[in-house]
Amino acid sequence: MVPPAEFRTYYDRPVLKTPVWKHWIPAYMFVGGVSAGSSLLAEALAWSGDRRGARRARATALVAIAAGAGFLVADLGRQDRFHHMLRVFRPSSPMNMGTWLLTAYGPAVGAAALADEIGLTGVARVGSVVAAGLAPAIATYTGVLVADTAVPVWHDAYRELPFVFAAGTAASAGAAAVLVAPPGRVPEAATRLALLGAIAEIGAVAAMRKRLGSFIGEVYEEGEAARLETAARATTVAGAALLVPRVTRRLGAALVFTGAALQRFAITAAGTQSARDPKYVVVPQRARI
Repeated sequence: MVPPAEFRTYYDRPVLKTPVWKHWIPAYMFVGGVSAGSSLLAEALAWSGDRRGARRARATALVAIAAGAGFLVADLGRQDRFHHMLRVFRPSSPMNMGTWLLTAYGPAVGAAALADEIGLTGVARVGSVVAAGLAPAIATYTGVLVADTAVPVWHDAYRELPFVFAAGTAASAGAAAVLVAPPGRVPEAATRLALLGAIAEIGAVAAMRKRLGSFIGEVYEEGEAARLETAARATTVAGAALLVPRVTRRLGAALVFTGAALQRFAITAAGTQSARDPKYVVVPQRARI
């Protein structure tokens, strides 16, 4: 009898180069989404006349994108590497486009939040509008970036990943607005955003898992990716349920916020696991021949 095939590669080296990202990158993806969602929420609250809520959302967006810049520089190792990405303008490169987006988005968020604090209402308004206009791209470009690779579990989910990231952005930004609001002044729009974002994220992840199928999708049932994805799903579901009653709204927001973060880490871990194992590269390639 012929023994089962072993998925080995030349000199036992991996078929794909495993992503070398540290935890800084999923953290950056998460806080970038929080910032983008907060910018959109700030503009919505400003239009509805809730100036205090808009001010808090702008401040949240600034803190989140500042933290994201720190995470990104920590992963790059040197600040000038970010600057080097600006030497070219390459629309076909999600990473290059993301660098340009951040270069435009960061100052707009900073201008909106800081001008709001010192009473320059007009400057704050312009900065807020620009930031909100760029926010959808900031929220989703990291999903496009990871899908635009050869990593099996990311590449095969290229249709759903931007929706997963967008839904997580809505959930985490709404949850952040609930958490930073003073007692009794939680904007209803923030609660609805967190709830709808959490529901959308659960649905988008389910669609992604269905698209991946039982073979590549099993990456999410193994090791660190399984633990993180299970924790993300449990906290998001529990948080969405607790967002409805007013007395448990803050606890629900904290869980939704945590669930969105864990989902980013689960996606990153799954990509690393699928790149390490040659079967996730070789078997689909053979099937396509």
